[in-house]
Amino acid sequence: MVLGNKRGPRRSSSSTASTVSTIVFIVLCVLGVWLLSSKSFAPPQKTTSTATDDTNAKTFSNDDRKDQTVFEDNPGLLPNDAIQSDDQNGRERDEEAKPDEDQRKKIIKNIAKGEEDKQEQGQTQISEESALTLNQQQEQSMANHGDEKETQSTEEMMKQQQQEDAGNGNQTVNSQDLHNQLSDEDNKRRMKKHQDQHEQKKQETPKNFTTFNDTTNPVKEKPNDNLQTRQQTTEESQRTKEQKPTNSNSGDAHHGIPQESSESKKSWSTQAVQSETQKERRTDEHNSNHTWLLCNETAGPDFIPCLDNEKAIKQLRSTIHYEHRERHCPEKGPTCLVPIPQGYKRSIDWPASRDKIWYQNVPYTKLVEVKGHQNWVKVTGEFLTFPGGGTQFIHGALHYIDLIQKAVPEIAWGKHSRVILDVGCGVASFGGYLFDRDALTMSFAPKDEHEAQVQFALERGIPAISAVMGSQRLPFPSNVFDVVHCARCRVPWHVDGGKLLLELNRVLRSGGYFVWSATPVYRKDEENVKIWKAMSSLTLSMCWDLVTIRMDKLNSAGFAIYRKPTTNECYDKRRHNNPPMCKNEDDPNAAWYVPLQACLHRLNPDKAVRGSQWPAVWPNRLYTAPYWLNSSQMGIYGAPSPQDFIKDQEHWKNVVSSSYLNGLGFSWANVRNVMDMKAVYGGFATALKDLPVWVMNVVNTNAPDTLPIIYERGLFGIYHDWCESFSTYPRSYDLLHADHLFSMLKQRCSILPVMAEVDRIVRPGGKLIVRDTTKVIAEVENLLKSLHWEITFTNHKDQDGVLSAQKGQWRPQTYMQAASS
Repeated sequence: MVLGNKRGPRRSSSSTASTVSTIVFIVLCVLGVWLLSSKSFAPPQKTTSTATDDTNAKTFSNDDRKDQTVFEDNPGLLPNDAIQSDDQNGRERDEEAKPDEDQRKKIIKNIAKGEEDKQEQGQTQISEESALTLNQQQEQSMANHGDEKETQSTEEMMKQQQQEDAGNGNQTVNSQDLHNQLSDEDNKRRMKKHQDQHEQKKQETPKNFTTFNDTTNPVKEKPNDNLQTRQQTTEESQRTKEQKPTNSNSGDAHHGIPQESSESKKSWSTQAVQSETQKERRTDEHNSNHTWLLCNETAGPDFIPCLDNEKAIKQLRSTIHYEHRERHCPEKGPTCLVPIPQGYKRSIDWPASRDKIWYQNVPYTKLVEVKGHQNWVKVTGEFLTFPGGGTQFIHGALHYIDLIQKAVPEIAWGKHSRVILDVGCGVASFGGYLFDRDALTMSFAPKDEHEAQVQFALERGIPAISAVMGSQRLPFPSNVFDVVHCARCRVPWHVDGGKLLLELNRVLRSGGYFVWSATPVYRKDEENVKIWKAMSSLTLSMCWDLVTIRMDKLNSAGFAIYRKPTTNECYDKRRHNNPPMCKNEDDPNAAWYVPLQACLHRLNPDKAVRGSQWPAVWPNRLYTAPYWLNSSQMGIYGAPSPQDFIKDQEHWKNVVSSSYLNGLGFSWANVRNVMDMKAVYGGFATALKDLPVWVMNVVNTNAPDTLPIIYERGLFGIYHDWCESFSTYPRSYDLLHADHLFSMLKQRCSILPVMAEVDRIVRPGGKLIVRDTTKVIAEVENLLKSLHWEITFTNHKDQDGVLSAQKGQWRPQTYMQAASS
C-alpha cells in the first residue's frame, strides 16, 4: 500500500508531463493551421511577389524581379485606373491582417499564463474527434496552400516550443479552454468566410484555363487539387520552364490595353457602310464538340474557299470580265481542314527563301516550263530556285529597279516612294528585290493558268494576295499607293472605257507614278501600235502626264512612266468629259464588293484633307501622325485622333519589346510573313519594324476605316470580313495576331469556321497570338487543342487574357463526304 502510494505519484507525474507535451503540440498545431488558413485562401491572382518571398527569391534574380509583374504595360497616356498596380493592394491586405495576428498572440499568451493553476487537474486527453478534425484541417490547409516550406517552418516552431515547455516544467496550455477562449463560433465564421472566397475564386477562373503561381510558370487549376498533384504540377512547370524560352516579362504587357471607345465609332465610317453590297452573315452557335474532317475539294492542299467555289462559279452568266477569278464565298464558311502536301517541310528562312524554296512545299512545274527562259523559276534538285528575273527584266530585278529610279529620280525608292502596288506580279521578284531599297510592295495576281505564282511568292517570304482586276474594285482605299507597277501584266487597260486603268487611278496617290513595262511601249508591230495609241488617248483624257519612255538595253525591253495630277485644273480644262467625272455620292474609299465605275474622282482642294499632300519621307512618316488627323475628331480609343495615334504606337512598342519577343514560349527566328488580323493604326506592325518581317494589316469591314492611316505611315494592308475566307493560299503566314477580333466576330458569325481559316492560312510550325476576353480565350484555346496546336502561353488578368499557340502537322484521316460549297 505504501509502495503503491509512492509509485502512484510517479506515474501521475510522468503521465502529466506526457499530457502537457501532447496538449502543447496540439495547441500549436491549431495556431499553425489558423495562420496557414488565413494565407491559403487569399485570392491567387492578386498575390504580390516580395523581396522576402523565399520561393521567388530563388526563381528570379533582382533584375528579373523588377519586371515580373504579369501584364505590365508602359502606362503612357492610359487612364490611371487602368494601370493601378496590385502591389499596393497586397500591402493594404497585409496591413489589415497584421492587427488580427497581434491580437491572436496576446490571447494565446494570456491563456497560457492562466493555465498554470490548472495543470494538476489531470486533463490528460483530447478527444479523438477533435484530434481528427485538427488533422483534417491541417491536411486541407497544406493541400490548398501547396507550400511545403511554410509547413516545415511550423513543425520546427512546434518542436522548439515543446523543448521550452519541457524546460519550464509544468507550464502547459489546456486545449479545451483554448478553444473556449477563441470561440468556436468565431472560428467557424472565419473558416466559412475563407471557404466562400476560395469557392468564388474557383468559379471566376474559367475551366481548363491557365493561372499562374509566378510570372513564368503556367499551372493548370484543378477543382479537387491536393498536395501531391500540386507538387507534380510544380515539377512539370519547372521542366517546361527549362525547355522553353522564358522571360520575366512573359506575363505580357496586357493590363491597360487601349480599348475601343463606343463614342469614337460615331466619328469613323466603315467599309460595311461605305460598301452598299456588304453581305449579311448569319450567326451560328459555337460547337465545342466539333469533329474535324479533311476538305474534299478538287483543289486539294491548295484550296481557297472563296476562289475555288465551283458551285458558284458554274452559275455565273458571264466570265468576260474575269468574274470566275473573283471572290465567290460559300454562304457558310467551311469547317474542314485543308490537307498538307506530302513531304512538306518547314519553309526556308528569309532571306535565303527569296532565292530558293522546297519543291515539295509547292510541287508545280508549269511555270518552270512556260517561264523558265525568262528566269522566273527553275528546278534545282529538291529546290525551286528563283534567279530574280521576270518577263521584262530577264537579267535581274535590281538592275530594272535602279533603271526606273534613274529615269525618274523623284521616285526615290524607300524614301519618297515607300508603298508600291505590283499588278500581275508573277512570282513577285520585283517586290522581293524592292526590299533591298527599303520599299514595301503589295503584289497580286489571279489564281489562273499561271500555276501557283502567288503561292510561290508567299513561300519565298514576299507579300502577295490572290486577286484579279475584273468587275469589282480592289480591296484598298483610294489615294494610298505611291507607285503602281505593271510588267507584262496582260491587263487590257484601254477596253470598257478604261475601267481598269481608272481603278488604278483611284488607288494611286495624287502625284504618284504608274510604271508600265509592256511591249506596246517599244514594239512597232500593228497590234502593239494599236494598243499604244489607245493607251495614249486614255491616259491623256485622265490627265496623266507621260513623264518618260525609257529603253532597257540589257533586257531588250522598255517602259513608260506616267504621273497622276495633284489638282483638278486639268480635269476642268478637258474638251471632252470622257471618261466622265464620278458623281458626288460615289465614295472613292468604298471598296468591299463595289462594282467598277468608268469615271474619275475629283481631288479635294482642301489642304487639310487626306491626299492633298505627300507624306513625310520614310521612315519619318512611320512615326508621324498624318497631317489630316485633327484634334476635333475622336480617335478609336477615345482621345483626340493625333494623341490616340501616339498612344497606340507607344502601347504596341511596349507590348512587343517587353512581352512578345521573349515571353510567349516560341522563337521568332523563323517568322517572316505576319498578319495583324485586326489592325487599327498599324501600331503592332510599327513595333516590328526592325525585325526581318513584313506585316499584312487587315482592317475589318465593320470596324472604323483606319486603313488610309496605315498606308499614310508607309505600311500596307487590306479590307476584309473575317466571316469569309481570306484570298490567299493555304500555309501562307508564319504568325497571325488577333487583338480582340474573336469577341467582335461572335456578334456576327461563328468562331468555328474562322478557326478553320486560321488553321488553313498558317504554315505548319506557324504561330497565333490572341488577345481577348477570358471567355473567348478559353473558347479559342479549346478549339486549338482540338486542332492539336501546342499552347505555348496563356495568361489572364481581370476580364482580358492573352494566348499564344503553335501549329503542328496533324491532320484528320477522314474526308468530308461532300464539298463544303
